[in-house]
Amino acid sequence: MEIFDAERVHRILDYPAAVDVLDAGHREGVDALDRSLLAQPAEDGGTDHLLVSPAWQRGRGLGVKVVTSFPANPAAHGLPTVHAQYLLFDGVSGAPRALIDGIALTLRKTAADSALGARYLARADVATLLMVGAGAQAPHQVMAHVAVRPGIRRVLLWNRTRERAARLAARLSLPGIGVEVVDSLAEAVPRADVICCATGATTPLIRGEWLRPGVHLDLVGGFTPEMREADDEAVRRSRVYVDTRRFTVHDCGDIAGALAGGVLAEEDIVADLFELARGERPGRETAEQITLFKNAGGGHLDLMIARFLADRALE
Repeated sequence: MEIFDAERVHRILDYPAAVDVLDAGHREGVDALDRSLLAQPAEDGGTDHLLVSPAWQRGRGLGVKVVTSFPANPAAHGLPTVHAQYLLFDGVSGAPRALIDGIALTLRKTAADSALGARYLARADVATLLMVGAGAQAPHQVMAHVAVRPGIRRVLLWNRTRERAARLAARLSLPGIGVEVVDSLAEAVPRADVICCATGATTPLIRGEWLRPGVHLDLVGGFTPEMREADDEAVRRSRVYVDTRRFTVHDCGDIAGALAGGVLAEEDIVADLFELARGERPGRETAEQITLFKNAGGGHLDLMIARFLADRALE
């Protein structure tokens, strides 16, 4: 059984390859997937979580990602809040093939998921990317978007804490691309051709009134019904797409909240990545359209990437 630590995952899994893997995987399809979230009260009054995400492509591979989230870890134990591992099995025999660092896998597949959405939905001539949020996911989102839209020549960074955005700007290595830390979203949003949000916001950060025609909005951070990164007006003005209806419609506040408020109907969601990859539904059709893509993730994405890693190890 192959072992992939974080360094090996990041070294092998470049973004052009990762996006192509997900594109092909969505054309292949997934036979079964699920998600189970368990919670227990923590001693400090918070909540600890166990997330299990299995997926199966019959005859090709099956696997499961197991994630723990213990918010007290940094202060109480000097450990990260989140730990994760991915176990991949052979699709024919069921024998274990690989054990993969789940954090590195998640960072890469999440960014590739957004970039695949942008491949179908962002204009070909985009030049300015606005990254909202400066956490661990942010640099991967930037690198993945640049991989699919190499015409990007400026990256704007905004974070609630400016110092964190400045630290991200200092460590980003983007030859030929200017990086600028911005203080006002109201001023930065109209400057951007692509806006990527990877935050834990529960109050919308992006207002629809700020969006200019032709912009592509990529929402990554919200994974519960209470979380919102964009307001109802942003949804109302956009053609709405999702990576998979399974994990967005009822689980993610940017979609679920808009549905509950009557701003969006399920039939208004133009397509998911399966439909886009197979050419069953249209992506961007005009330069003036505003497109919104909700990235919710899912075990099927982990499986597609895990199979690629295991296959690459045999070369």
